[in-house]
Amino acid sequence: MDDLGELSAEVLVVDDYEPHAEAVADVLGSVGHHCMVVTTAEEAIGQLKARHFDVIVTDLMFDGRPKGLEVLAAAKKHSPGTEVILITAHSSVDTCRTALKEGAFDYIEKAGTGAEEVNPDDLRAVVARAAERTVQRRVIRELRAQLDERYGFEGIVGNSRPMIEVLQTIRRVAPSKLPVLMIGESGTGKDLLALAIHNNSRRKNSRFVALNCAGLSETLLEDELFGHVKGAYTGATSDRKGRFEYADGGTMFLDEVGDMPLPMQAKLLRVLENGELVRVGANEPIHVDVRIISATNADLAERVKSGRFRQDLFFRLNGVTIQVPALRQRREDIPLLVEHFIKLANEAHGTKVTGISPEALRALVAFDWPGNVRQLRNMVENMVVLVGEGKLTVQDLPAEMRGQAGPAEGAIIATAGVSIAEAEKELIRKTLEMVGGNRQQAARILGIGERTLYRKIKEYGLR
Repeated sequence: MDDLGELSAEVLVVDDYEPHAEAVADVLGSVGHHCMVVTTAEEAIGQLKARHFDVIVTDLMFDGRPKGLEVLAAAKKHSPGTEVILITAHSSVDTCRTALKEGAFDYIEKAGTGAEEVNPDDLRAVVARAAERTVQRRVIRELRAQLDERYGFEGIVGNSRPMIEVLQTIRRVAPSKLPVLMIGESGTGKDLLALAIHNNSRRKNSRFVALNCAGLSETLLEDELFGHVKGAYTGATSDRKGRFEYADGGTMFLDEVGDMPLPMQAKLLRVLENGELVRVGANEPIHVDVRIISATNADLAERVKSGRFRQDLFFRLNGVTIQVPALRQRREDIPLLVEHFIKLANEAHGTKVTGISPEALRALVAFDWPGNVRQLRNMVENMVVLVGEGKLTVQDLPAEMRGQAGPAEGAIIATAGVSIAEAEKELIRKTLEMVGGNRQQAARILGIGERTLYRKIKEYGLR
């Protein structure tokens, strides 16, 4: 499955009363899930050993025995990515609560008898939540497999929907010859994405050559791109290959291409049109075969309108456009990034920082990050070096961030005259909103267990 918008899960339904099992399968099948029905715990375990399921919906009691717990244990052993939902009578709710501690996703109480004993809306809702988690993990796992980590994908961290969409685009365009234009703010990781495209393309065994066009004069940029011959200018004591020749057969990454001077844009266009360049001071053209990946933090379409960027070059570069999200647009990735950067800093500096407090993490998630991922990485590395060991806390944050260690988005809930329950409800709602509904990340930020958060969401009627 490539699109998280189509949460069609593979579901195993387990119940020793076949009419009820079929009724559950019908309810779930009506919203697009693919269900297999078995009537014994032994059959369920056999299926788990043979194939993968995203979700298991199993009755807790079989002939008076809690066989559903055996199904849960087998799922954790043979298919740890599968979420298990238990169906139980009120008298067995305590057993299900214990099962939550052992890794069950959730449980549903029976509302009546026969085929209607489970409320269909409740069933669809809890399976949808479980499917969202497992299908998302499966999509990410498949993407990771297709974008082999040996080829430079390990530096890209993020499970948010915006990043998944970017990675899906990379997967599709990497094997092609199309030029790629990446648009995004500085510090968003466009260089890593460009390297991932190259390393998952047919050119991966050739060179990846990068050049930042910002701040370079026309003369210097021409020499960097095309090289020169001996005697081309004072100090040119020998021939020198430019970046394009060096990248022949591989990929050229032009960062901040929007800052390229207009005369150089014309020269670049000629290379892209016929694959030929001329070294500075030479007459003979040199043929090169180079794929172009370019990046900019500018609005190139607006620059075309204002005459600062050539329209014909824009069309040449804009084979496929990838919009790279700013860090504030994927806040739910911040906990993962912080964990990743702590690990990298420990390895680089020999430090022993073990993590970050929920309050400090909440402040990082609430911050707007004008410098994006680059700024976050530098800040985490600085904190790790200064702290040395133990957990990072609010006191270790830069002064401008400490004030955001309260509720999500920096909002302070006015607690005077408000019940603790209402304050807690608002804090959970704001945190869920901030991380795009990602319950796993919300629980980490709030400093509570995922199961506790699920129960609070139910208790407060949050969506």
